[in-house]
Amino acid sequence: MAKQKSVYSCTECGGQATKWQGQCPHCMAWNTLVETVAETAPAVNRYSALAEPSQLQRLSDVEALETPRQTTGIAEFDRVLGGGLVPGGVVLIGGDPGIGKSTLLLQALCHLGASNKVLYVSGEESAQQIALRAKRLALDAGPVQLLAEIQLEKICATLLAQKPNVAVIDSIQTVYSEALQSAPGSVAQVRECAAQLTRLAKQAGITVILVGHVTKEGALAGPRVLEHIVDTVLYFEGDSNSSFRLIRAFKNRFGAVNELGVFAMTEKGLREVSNPSALFLSHHGQEVAGSCVMVTQEGTRPLLVEVQALVDEAHAPNPRRLSVGLEQNRLAMLLAVLHRHAGIACFDQDVFVNAVGGVKITEPAADLAVLLAIVSSLRNKPLPAKLVVFGEVGLAGEVRPVQRGQERLKEAAKLGFTHAVIPKANNPKQRVAGMEVVAVDRLEDAVAYCRG
Repeated sequence: MAKQKSVYSCTECGGQATKWQGQCPHCMAWNTLVETVAETAPAVNRYSALAEPSQLQRLSDVEALETPRQTTGIAEFDRVLGGGLVPGGVVLIGGDPGIGKSTLLLQALCHLGASNKVLYVSGEESAQQIALRAKRLALDAGPVQLLAEIQLEKICATLLAQKPNVAVIDSIQTVYSEALQSAPGSVAQVRECAAQLTRLAKQAGITVILVGHVTKEGALAGPRVLEHIVDTVLYFEGDSNSSFRLIRAFKNRFGAVNELGVFAMTEKGLREVSNPSALFLSHHGQEVAGSCVMVTQEGTRPLLVEVQALVDEAHAPNPRRLSVGLEQNRLAMLLAVLHRHAGIACFDQDVFVNAVGGVKITEPAADLAVLLAIVSSLRNKPLPAKLVVFGEVGLAGEVRPVQRGQERLKEAAKLGFTHAVIPKANNPKQRVAGMEVVAVDRLEDAVAYCRG
């Protein structure tokens, strides 16, 4: 019997090499090449065209139609999806084990089953385990069809025979194709199964939701090409010590990206949180130093988040700089700007910054709030009550404008805040009811206001 040839595939980009190397020659990632069995070319092309070849036409002659949406019955999930599920769309949802992916999708299928034909394909759990979960969550799972299978060909045959409106594959890493010899979860299997399911979804108009595992770094396991195959990529985030869960959209061909959905894990499953700003604001009995409330923008939703800072005398030669929920390198840059343009030095102080509630703030609009919280902690003087802050700080000490400033102010006023320090370019043309706005264009002006 001839010896089977093996190749080395990259788990990041899916590229192949004939021999093992420490670095992938395609994406330059280190220690990502794993040995797999070389696949032989199939006799029939598995990726034949789904429709007749299109003809050349003018873009102005193409009729633009609104894509119909199917709501899941869970408003926060619909928000992240861009309004609901799209027929023929493929959604990939990833997250840590046990965070609630299967629970959320089972709840969504039970809601959808009242008016749609739905199918749940389980590759990790038995039918009895899923039935127990539905019973524990008190769900009406009668309309949900269940298939415990991991072979791709059988799954595709069932989808074509049943023609459900929505199908969930839990999870894509457990599915394997007989056309390949490698083990389930390998780069070749994940890429092949995802491509075949995507092709079937487009051909039959079935909405397919794929559940994906994540690596220790938090990225989706398998090749990054998996994210390019699907239409929507969602990440399930949350701290194991907290009952709150966040769903964030990183890619969406049918809606806005960076949308955020907030849930609370209860005994009856995931419950929507209608006012997520309340989660990220601490309720202090009295005013405390080092606390500043900012308004961050998550997609189309403004959220109020409390930023806390602790500045303490350093007892080591190298003062510590630690941030949770914010970028650590940006903290070091902001401290240098604070010293140069506001005359406040922290080179002999340990600086710790935290975003309350476990939320991750990636936009630079948090710069001004972080610096004012640091100044408040350093002087041990609380900031004015009912104050909200947002703005980007540049290296020259200027306070730059941020997007959707008017919406941020309206959200803060709705939650009872009466004062705001914002960039001068975001100063609203019309006064926001109940809000006193202080517009600044320099960092030292903002520090001087809070000092007074």
